[in-house]
Amino acid sequence: MRRRTPRRLLGVLAAATAAFTLFSSASTAGAADTSTAAATSASAARSADAAARPLSTSTPVVFVHGYTGNASNWITAMSVFRLNGWSSSNLFAYEYDSYGNNITNAQGLASYVNNVKAKTGASKVAIVNHSMGGLVSQYYLKVLGGNTSVSHLASIAGANHGTTYAGACLVFTTCQQMYPGSSFISQISSGDETPGDTKYATWYSACDGIIIPYTSTRLDGATNNNVLCQTHIGYLADTIVLGQIADFIAS
Repeated sequence: MRRRTPRRLLGVLAAATAAFTLFSSASTAGAADTSTAAATSASAARSADAAARPLSTSTPVVFVHGYTGNASNWITAMSVFRLNGWSSSNLFAYEYDSYGNNITNAQGLASYVNNVKAKTGASKVAIVNHSMGGLVSQYYLKVLGGNTSVSHLASIAGANHGTTYAGACLVFTTCQQMYPGSSFISQISSGDETPGDTKYATWYSACDGIIIPYTSTRLDGATNNNVLCQTHIGYLADTIVLGQIADFIAS
């Protein structure tokens, strides 16, 4: 994995949505010895490399909500992305039927991504999902071949291997599919969980409370980030995690 250059971001107060940008100060050495000259040369090389590989904030981002969620779940996330260089015209929220069928929901996501690509002229999009949105996204990327249209996938507390919490709503097909051991879970978790050239990352926490077991979010082959303590819904306002996701997608 390429070493990433320092990013501007990481911390936006949820209430005020104000950004704290980290700046790295350049060293101004005055000594003329060989070691100082070498360090200066290396610093210049890193700066040139950073200029050659700017943050990719032009990638359209499609946000996929969780069970009973909607587009409003992503208000804070979109604010964080805008503060990190994204245009509002490149931020999209896909909505689906939480009580229907996640196969149908994934097919709808495929159509939605195609529309975003046509509207923006981009060849690929990034996907950020939450909770059951992980199932919708994984089915799209793995079963429907959507990985060819997705540069990055970030799964926040995704129910990627199911959750026993879904036992409370098994009257709905989506919850049946979300229960560990379901045929739907088997289909998206068998074999390669991170297919194609897509970059995958997950964020999960023992304090989740909804994704049980909380390690269900992890994907083999992904960069799996264990958050010290965050609740399932709390992620949606966690500007630190959202900032990390913006940085991941910009890489």
